[in-house]
Amino acid sequence: MQPLQRIQHLRRELNEHSHRYYVLDDPVITDTEYDQLFLELLQLEEQHPELITPDSPSQRVGGAPLDKFSQVTHNVAMQSLENAFSEDDLREFEKRLQNYLNNSDAITYMAEPKIDGLAVELVYRDGTLEQASTRGDGTTGEDITAQVKTIQAIPLTLRKNYSGILEVRGEVFMHKDGFNKLNKLQEKLGRQIFANPRNAAAGSLRQLDPAITASRPLRFFAYAVSTPSSTATSGQTELLSMLHDLGFPINKLIKPCLSIDDVINQLEYLGSIRHTLDYDIDGMVVKVDSFELQERLGSKARAPRWAIACKFAATQATTRILSVEFQIGRTGAITPVANLDPVNIDGVLVQRATLHNRDEIERKQLRLGDTVLVQRAGDVIPEVIKPIIDRRDGSETPIVFPETCPECGSQLEKPDSEAVTRCVNPLCPAQRLRGLAHFTSKSGLDIEGLGKKYIEQLFLLNIVKSIPDIFELTVDDLKNLDGWGEKSARKVIDAITARKEPPLHRFLAALGIRYIGEVTAATLESVFSSIDELQLASIETLTEIDMVGEQAAKSLVSFFSQPEVKEMFDRLKKAGVVVQSKENDSPQHDLKLAGETVLFTGSLNTLSRDEAKKIVKEHGGTIATSVTRSTTLVVVGEKAGSKQKKAEEMGKKIISEEAFLAMLAE
Repeated sequence: MQPLQRIQHLRRELNEHSHRYYVLDDPVITDTEYDQLFLELLQLEEQHPELITPDSPSQRVGGAPLDKFSQVTHNVAMQSLENAFSEDDLREFEKRLQNYLNNSDAITYMAEPKIDGLAVELVYRDGTLEQASTRGDGTTGEDITAQVKTIQAIPLTLRKNYSGILEVRGEVFMHKDGFNKLNKLQEKLGRQIFANPRNAAAGSLRQLDPAITASRPLRFFAYAVSTPSSTATSGQTELLSMLHDLGFPINKLIKPCLSIDDVINQLEYLGSIRHTLDYDIDGMVVKVDSFELQERLGSKARAPRWAIACKFAATQATTRILSVEFQIGRTGAITPVANLDPVNIDGVLVQRATLHNRDEIERKQLRLGDTVLVQRAGDVIPEVIKPIIDRRDGSETPIVFPETCPECGSQLEKPDSEAVTRCVNPLCPAQRLRGLAHFTSKSGLDIEGLGKKYIEQLFLLNIVKSIPDIFELTVDDLKNLDGWGEKSARKVIDAITARKEPPLHRFLAALGIRYIGEVTAATLESVFSSIDELQLASIETLTEIDMVGEQAAKSLVSFFSQPEVKEMFDRLKKAGVVVQSKENDSPQHDLKLAGETVLFTGSLNTLSRDEAKKIVKEHGGTIATSVTRSTTLVVVGEKAGSKQKKAEEMGKKIISEEAFLAMLAE
């Protein structure tokens, strides 16, 4: 047999055996036999390097180490999911769906185990893996193509012909036995062991040297594609079947559900078997099965309306409160944090837990020295649930909440309407430091190399005291500091430069303005064309925007009116920072409601109120909640009432729901 023919034969054999082992769980040869075939392929390709192809099984061993990860922008955002923690939450989820769709017809679902791993996107062009990336912030991730190619469970070439682009999404994870073997090896080599399989999987996938990734026992389950409409499948059930046929491993515990009762039963079942599985799951994802309904339901700013993540009940353990610290957040909120006698909860060593606020401490009657029940809420955030009164021996003492800020000494305030105690000194160093750390963090602008530890170092050295200071840094400012060098300093300056043109919603969320989180920031970006226009907005204008309440509006106006904020923007402009406004995906002439501020009043027959608002936004319009000077169009349903009367008095354009839909259909 000629070398080319033998190489092609070996590749087919190895790909088939990998598929049987990693996807079908049905191997027909031993590991030794597989290794012999693989070794023969390596030897032949070494003798004939001109015959090596990117999709050869030999390319899974890992290529040359990378200097750094490059950034990848997802064509379609990889959104987060809203959470459910109980049966009532799931029933409320279905109720929201039916209200949005304006009908009570039965909805069918797909229930899928929520794998505790790392979400990735795989891009195939004409059936061949072209690029792989991490989820990142949902919009931008890291290019991990070289690392992903080492994972045997992920096909380098699809098993069936597929023309065009296919963007597959799934979870990279590690089996428990593989995790245990890896930790034993790490310990033997004197290296740091991993806390749990998820950390091990994430750490393995983010190795700059793909050969290290190749040595780690990583697995993969596919669960979605970025654009279902491109696959000619009608729903999630069909899609997963198609992905399996293309060569992707699909979790065997997925279950189509005909009702929300079936969903609840499946959640209970997965909860009962979770600890018997050879991989970690932390809940179950529920998706509306029909892609047509998914399209109608659409998405909010951060999450789709048609899916929800059901978290398992928190795992609990008992330990002891050793001491309490009072941390100051970036908005001045004081959070008491308990230092605990270390306790292991599901493979994670818990040493600290939140006590939330003063009211919670008093309500739970917590004391220093108490033996307490601790849980990881949603399997993530440790919190103290209650003291175990019977274990008290009289040595316990009250937890005294400070009257002044532990950092700046200012008098603390607790408004009657709030549970949170705050330091209201805007110059409080702790608030400024937390604000800077937030600005550079993944929740902010995600400036690589400027994590919390380094921001704190620069803050204490008076090198960075404000946001503009970050963009005015030079290599000379950093290269001679402890823990730095010319190379690391240059990398950080390059990372800062790469963030000088942030999108409006990202920049706004990074500023850490009270009540302005990621969701509100994204909403504001969809309404205002620039940061300059937003700075001029009044409280009245802002409160007319759907999802922007009075508190957020007042906070925003107050923030932009501060002299130091105006000075900050002047310095940022001089430093070359240009905040980018969002470009609409549709051409301006296709946005039939561009420039319109639309108010819906009365009962609609065809659309739910949420669906109507979504349509307005998709067509470039803005939603109004009351009739004001800026309202340009009023859509009336049955029993419109006082808002219609006020619109008539103000001479506003008034049309029916039918006329509104007809206008969009033209």
